[in-house]
Amino acid sequence: MLELELVPERSLGCEQWEFILGMHFSQAVAIIQSQVGIIKGVQVLYSDSNPLGADLIINLPQDGIRLIFDPIVQRLKIIEIYNMKLVKVKYCGLTFNSPEVLPSIEQIERSFGATHPGVLDTEKQLFVLNFRGLSFCFPVESKFQPGYAHGLGSLQFPNGSSPVVSRTSVYSGSSLSECRTPQLPLCCYHNHLYLERAEVIRERLTTCGLRLHLFTEGSSRMLEPRKQNLSREVMFGDTCQDVATAIGAPSRVFYKSEDKMKIHSPNAHRRISARRSDFFYNYFTLGIDILFDAKTQKVKKFVLHTNFPGHYNFNMYHRCEFHLTLPPDSRHGSEGSRQLIDVSPIPVTISAYTKWDTISEQLKPSERPVVLNRASSTNTTNPFGSTFCYGYQDIIFEVMPNNYIASVTLYAAEKQMPEV
Repeated sequence: MLELELVPERSLGCEQWEFILGMHFSQAVAIIQSQVGIIKGVQVLYSDSNPLGADLIINLPQDGIRLIFDPIVQRLKIIEIYNMKLVKVKYCGLTFNSPEVLPSIEQIERSFGATHPGVLDTEKQLFVLNFRGLSFCFPVESKFQPGYAHGLGSLQFPNGSSPVVSRTSVYSGSSLSECRTPQLPLCCYHNHLYLERAEVIRERLTTCGLRLHLFTEGSSRMLEPRKQNLSREVMFGDTCQDVATAIGAPSRVFYKSEDKMKIHSPNAHRRISARRSDFFYNYFTLGIDILFDAKTQKVKKFVLHTNFPGHYNFNMYHRCEFHLTLPPDSRHGSEGSRQLIDVSPIPVTISAYTKWDTISEQLKPSERPVVLNRASSTNTTNPFGSTFCYGYQDIIFEVMPNNYIASVTLYAAEKQMPEV
């Protein structure tokens, strides 16, 4: 049984690890993976059809804990203990819930002190007692409800029948119904670089590079940690040194052993020497991969990941908050209707949340997609199924079966790559 310390409006954890409100989904998963054999039976719950409308949840059924993440920013919004019998919980070093200590009304009042009167939910037969950043739910039989006047403490119960907490929620704010997802806490930065947004730089219908708005941990004159904002540009043709100078060392360097999309290239019959291999700089906390040419060692491709659940690479990357603006195509450009076309059409703005049908209605991508089915060398099955890749100018959109974009690949035209 886990023995955890609860901190209202902040966290639930122990000396070895801590689930902190505002932490990214991948950081919570990393904690769980580090506790193999201690935390068991992990479930990840999400909506395939509506991944942005339903919360992303990590459920720990054997520990009675549920971690609820905002589906858009993918940061921890609510920590919920829904089975108090499966975990020991302390507050300020004193246990208020364990097999020996029942979390009754009296115990909660002794441990946490005075608060506002409880809120009665007659439909669910629950009383909810709220502290700032913390709520306790008590099931109460209907026969005790007429005596309710000023909160749980005003109810009269026979000896030994005082209700005990059925569910505990930790959140940020004054009430659970109005709680908001906190920003990533400074204690979760871990000296990494994080992305606020990425702007795709384009000139004359050609992609040139990325303008990255970043943040990381800095320090003030008092040497106290604080959030530091940065802005950097990474362009096609930049060297490895240029990229590392601009945005730091990558999380990982990955060498391409094979390119499954190469068969669709007009020069697919040409064999490249096995002595050299293109390589990626993987920036997991930015949600970006940067591909370097094996010969020139200059940037030739960017891959922007949206990190939607249900994709093969889910949880490898943070979501890349990219902004891509493209001029719309004329879909009805016949001679008789040219006078109806607006000479100043509204540009198409694409983000990580834009659905593919919205994009394809305004642009003219390739009609027949390339079907991409990822599979590892150790496990040839992919439970998430195939994705579909559509080409448009110098961009490839990878689309999931639910019509959301899985990734956007930006590649350099041959004229943009300098010879050596």
